[in-house]
Amino acid sequence: MAELLAGFGCFTHAVVRAVPRSLATQALRSGNLEVDPLKVQQEQEDYVSVLRQRLGLEVIELPADETLPDCVFVEDAAVVCENTALITRPGAKSRRGETEAMKRALTELDLNIVEMTDETATLDGGDVLFTGREFFVGLSKRTNQKGAEILADTFKDYAVSTVPVQQGLHLKSCCTMAGPDLIAIGSSEAAQKALKIMQQMSDHKYDKLTLPDDLAANCIYMNLPNKGHVLLHCTPEEFPESAKVFEKLKDHMLIPVSNQEKGKVDGALTCCSVLINKKSKI
Repeated sequence: MAELLAGFGCFTHAVVRAVPRSLATQALRSGNLEVDPLKVQQEQEDYVSVLRQRLGLEVIELPADETLPDCVFVEDAAVVCENTALITRPGAKSRRGETEAMKRALTELDLNIVEMTDETATLDGGDVLFTGREFFVGLSKRTNQKGAEILADTFKDYAVSTVPVQQGLHLKSCCTMAGPDLIAIGSSEAAQKALKIMQQMSDHKYDKLTLPDDLAANCIYMNLPNKGHVLLHCTPEEFPESAKVFEKLKDHMLIPVSNQEKGKVDGALTCCSVLINKKSKI
């Protein structure tokens, strides 16, 4: 297990998807804020540029599909751990077609593909938090117990615990990993309750980074050659108080990434990529 942990946050590839024009008007959303189509395109271009140019990942960019307004949020279509990819069955029926392009891309990367075929199961990748030691799966409007069981069957080397999601779309709408053994968590009562359940379920004691804003707790941690600990997080424009908290992480290369427009349709930073660590074949 120690060896697996040593590779936590190591990634070589990222799968992303272009933003369809239909996102602005037709994407699912809990609020009714207007999305600026040009700004959302710019945000996604900046996000991809950080992954490709700044961090040197090999980025596979899938084309947008106008019939799938939410398709930019690729995280929900697959859960990848080591060499295995679980192709999910998203909780929203309108999103189920998103898994096809993802399955093709991950097959081309030579991953072991497991498909979720049980029609009673639902799972969104946004509900799956992998800590490097274990999985926590949020039971939400989009993910059910059966989906969590299939994930546990797929990744048998790891413990899988379920956490009820009481507010927000997904478990990762209020918590993610901000480093090895470090959970970024929002301050709301629901977020703190979720953290308490995770702490009770786990044999391991995690450190926590508490942020004033739940949505700011969605950040992307990587451990990259020549760069060390890297963290993509909210911008000071979006969440000024939370951005100050991230600045306390002196060992991390901190990269603020704007998510203002995608946030209007419940998207977060982790939603827009599936990160993969491909070991080169000798």
